[in-house]
Amino acid sequence: DLVVVDVRSELSEGNEGVYRAGHIPGAVYSNYLTAGWRTEIDGVPAQLPRAETLEALIGELGVSNDSHVVVVSAGTDALDVSSAARVYWTFKAVGHDKVSILNGGYRAYTADGTNPVETGWVDPLPDIFDVVLQPELAADRAAVAAAHFATVFAKPAGRPLVDSRPPDYFQGKTRHTWAKRAGTIPGAVSLPDHLMVADGRVIGAARGAELLQGLGVLAADGTARETIYFCNTGHWSALAWFIQSEVLGQKNARIYDGSMVDWAAEPAQPVQLGAATTE
Repeated sequence: DLVVVDVRSELSEGNEGVYRAGHIPGAVYSNYLTAGWRTEIDGVPAQLPRAETLEALIGELGVSNDSHVVVVSAGTDALDVSSAARVYWTFKAVGHDKVSILNGGYRAYTADGTNPVETGWVDPLPDIFDVVLQPELAADRAAVAAAHFATVFAKPAGRPLVDSRPPDYFQGKTRHTWAKRAGTIPGAVSLPDHLMVADGRVIGAARGAELLQGLGVLAADGTARETIYFCNTGHWSALAWFIQSEVLGQKNARIYDGSMVDWAAEPAQPVQLGAATTE
């Protein structure tokens, strides 16, 4: 029941040609950027596709509800590893728990030259996949606005907002091409993307706990507050969510799928320039 899904894309100089030149034996290919893992919904780009779209996409890869899926990225940096985390989160969001990330990706798999590699193309045998959406894993603009209000006014029920973009985005020195305004959501704290990956691998529990405790997300006893992670388009935030939810086992985390591209598009929603971060 194992299905290995190779999602290498142009984020790490990957493409179909790179896959054909060498991949894990039996792995099927699905380019993270172009296969349809994210799409425009209601004018907001890079969103979780609708259920019927995901059923077709996943089923055509030969994945059924009984399959154990292993997601493989290149294993280079946070930008690349986040693609594996985002696909992983997508499987969780559609109710499929039998999913893993190959930590270190294809780079780690081939590092010592002893693991088998094959070339060419693997034709998946399509299967039937039924989506059961898990809405608690995602946050919309209204939920983020409520969290922003609660965080800024220090209400005990407030959910932390964590910006997982590089510092220049958080500080408003640059912005995503699709974002209409620079800056971050007021009250958010910064978890820069590069801190979440070491040598192409997702950081471990000890380092993850250290980072989240420093942000006030994780208490000294290891329990986490409800947290909403965001970035530009819900990409880096998938990696931050993965660390809290899957590495540390604290499941009260969500991704703001629209992230700053969605937030900044609404003039009534405030933005601020984040303070310089300690790296």
